[in-house]
Amino acid sequence: MDVLALTRWFESIEATVWHWTFMPLVLVVVGGILTVATGFVQIRRFPVALRMVMKGAFSKSAKDSKTITPFQALSTALASTVGNGNIGGVATAILIGGPGAVFWMWVCATVGMATKYAEAVLGVHYRVTRENGELASGPMYYITRGLGNSSLGKTLAWLFAFFGIATAMFGTGNMAQSNTVAISFVAAFKAVTGNVIPTWVPGLLITVSVGLVLLGGIKRIANVAEKLVPAMILLYLIAAVSFVIINAGQLPHVFGLIFSEAFSPTAAVGGFAGATVAQSIAMGMSRGVLSNEAGLGSAPMAHGIADVRHPAEQGVVGVFEVFIDTIVVCSMTAFVILESGLWTSGLYQSADLTAAAMSQTIPYATVVVAICSFLFGFSTLIGWSYYGEKCFEYIFGPAYTKVYRVLFVALIMVGAVVSVPLVWAIGNLLNAFMAFPNLIGLAILLPVVRKITKDYFSGTGKEYSVDHPTTGARIGN
Repeated sequence: MDVLALTRWFESIEATVWHWTFMPLVLVVVGGILTVATGFVQIRRFPVALRMVMKGAFSKSAKDSKTITPFQALSTALASTVGNGNIGGVATAILIGGPGAVFWMWVCATVGMATKYAEAVLGVHYRVTRENGELASGPMYYITRGLGNSSLGKTLAWLFAFFGIATAMFGTGNMAQSNTVAISFVAAFKAVTGNVIPTWVPGLLITVSVGLVLLGGIKRIANVAEKLVPAMILLYLIAAVSFVIINAGQLPHVFGLIFSEAFSPTAAVGGFAGATVAQSIAMGMSRGVLSNEAGLGSAPMAHGIADVRHPAEQGVVGVFEVFIDTIVVCSMTAFVILESGLWTSGLYQSADLTAAAMSQTIPYATVVVAICSFLFGFSTLIGWSYYGEKCFEYIFGPAYTKVYRVLFVALIMVGAVVSVPLVWAIGNLLNAFMAFPNLIGLAILLPVVRKITKDYFSGTGKEYSVDHPTTGARIGN
């Protein structure tokens, strides 16, 4: 089977899984239920989230050597979410689903804030100490422990861990990132020098860079993320916001396109083939999950080991994570692309559209996007290396983590040189397979999330203790 045929096969399965009647609907329903159950935590408690993040930005190291600070947990989670999905993923959503895809991305983020809150809460509540002495968290633990080690819980946890490994190795946590980094780097090099370099050159650079960080484990990953993530987000936003302000006259038209075409087919224009409403929903939702990972189950592996007094404290930090990733960064990318008008040209594939759009107004924007793409990809790779390792450790134990790390780093290089559509199709498909067991677990454990939330914000749960993660202290103990 050739690459083109293989790509079409994966894209057909992806289209079925991400049809609006399947995964997008499940994500919205679960997120909507969690929104109501938590008392619209993403809206009512957003000021609390902002205060927690600002306080954490200036906090000292975690008191326990096994944990990381809440801000480091946020930075590690943002390292994996603010990736090339924010540059290339948004571009492909618009190229396939039209401007209406942006609206559905916002819908995904709005309910996704409550989903991420629940994931972080459960991650802290059910975290454990592994046999190697390290803290571990994530859906595989809160599903099994929350469901009392039942057969259903063990099956769902194993499926999540299995697809978590696959996503980290072959999907959006690895190959999709190095692929976009390579494309952006090649485009920038050509724009500056007029010469073309092979994609393996930037692929080798990102592979070596990630490999050096992975040697230090979660502590080094958290330390790097804490410094890198705020800087890279600020750099990208300065360029994107500058473009949007300079072209602010286009914003009314852009918002009109986003809202009107979210509910009606997008007509064919120029090189754009047109899009149905179903395509807009599917692209907006799938790229939204790709970007903010709400419902995917990845972030609680980082949030769950934060040094906090109560699970709800880290939960509201998770709300802020989705807000920054999608409502802020992804929206800026969408505004740049739609203001430029280049999305109808049919000349671009993913991140190269964002770079070309920004270059219309910002000098050397191709270079800026390439730098941001490298940093976004690098941060996502180090974040997802940890997620995949925790899933690998859950199934195979900690004795073989070095094998996982070698394979993970090797596949970064592979991703840099393979077909773009194939990488993204595989990544989106694996995202759905990973999210499904996690969403089932969240739905079943909804009463636990609701009780923790009610106890904390009513003031009755202030004495909750997470000082003994081995025993998994619970409210009411």
